[in-house]
Amino acid sequence: MRPWNFSAGPSVLPLEVLQQAAAEMSDWHSTGMSVMEMSHRSKEFMQIRDEAEADLRELLGVSDDFAVLFLQGGAQAQNALVPMNLLGLGPARKADYVVSGSWSSRSAQEATHYGDIHIAASSQAPTEQWGSFAYFPTPDSWQLREDASYVHVCSNETIGGVEFNDWPKLERPLVVDGSSNILSRPFNFAHIDALYAGAQKNAGPSGVTLVVVRRSLLGHADQQCPSVFNYTSLDAQHSMVNTPPTYAIYMAGLVYKWLKAQGGVEAMQARNQAKAELLYNYLDQTDFYANHVAPEARSRMNIPFLLHDASLDALFLQHAEQAGLLQLKGHKSVGGMRASIYNAMPLEGVQALVEFMKEFERRHG
Repeated sequence: MRPWNFSAGPSVLPLEVLQQAAAEMSDWHSTGMSVMEMSHRSKEFMQIRDEAEADLRELLGVSDDFAVLFLQGGAQAQNALVPMNLLGLGPARKADYVVSGSWSSRSAQEATHYGDIHIAASSQAPTEQWGSFAYFPTPDSWQLREDASYVHVCSNETIGGVEFNDWPKLERPLVVDGSSNILSRPFNFAHIDALYAGAQKNAGPSGVTLVVVRRSLLGHADQQCPSVFNYTSLDAQHSMVNTPPTYAIYMAGLVYKWLKAQGGVEAMQARNQAKAELLYNYLDQTDFYANHVAPEARSRMNIPFLLHDASLDALFLQHAEQAGLLQLKGHKSVGGMRASIYNAMPLEGVQALVEFMKEFERRHG
């Protein structure tokens, strides 16, 4: 049996996807070519790309009112490309950012190079009950400007383990960094105007970035925006202004077919809720471990936890690896442990983790 991989990203992929990709590695559908060897403009690859887009649209529930793009550069590149493409929606070149953790903080900082960026709300300051970035600023606390071109939020902070998805319908476009919980639950695109996501959590391997943007927002990119990153040009040319990340798109397409076979995002939502509840319920009943995120903001994708005695951290990780539980070390900026339980992590993996944690507590508590 394979070990259980709790990496925050690049993360575990469905075994069925890996097996299919291995079987097709040197000869895709009797073409005599690997997908890595195909021209990106060949009919074979166009079939792969078109099916990936169609399946992604179906899973997300987005209509033709939205462009669906496959880009390079990772989600961090979108920290620059979002303002380069969308700040021009308003003459004042303003945008409001909600800061709920490390990744949204980076997004806001990068955007300052391109316009007037305002922090509409932040959870960096601790409250009487919760520490820095351990809760999510509720929409009623957002200080939004009437002339902002858009409002930017991060739906899930992988480092702090904070998640929020109950977006209000705003009077200005809402842009969502959905990198670490896309396809884990339904997203309400009636309230979302643009979403971007690095694929390497729930939507494929690293190397391809997804952008879903309302077509009514296109046509406002800066003149300095490179053509290969101009959303309007990318939409018109089916993400092929230049050679796209072909193999990563192929792999992502296999993931979307796997998700559809599992029952789609509604089925994944139920599975992810069950996995998260199993681990959180255990954390809440023990003093040996702790999670310090506000319950209403707890992520179902990334669950950070601390041992009551930090001197046991190295031993915990050593024994976990020996037990086939991999990549549980927390982010270097916060320490502790982190279990990332994305779509491809089955309930059995979380059960194995909880049983290991109980046994480790029994021996060292």
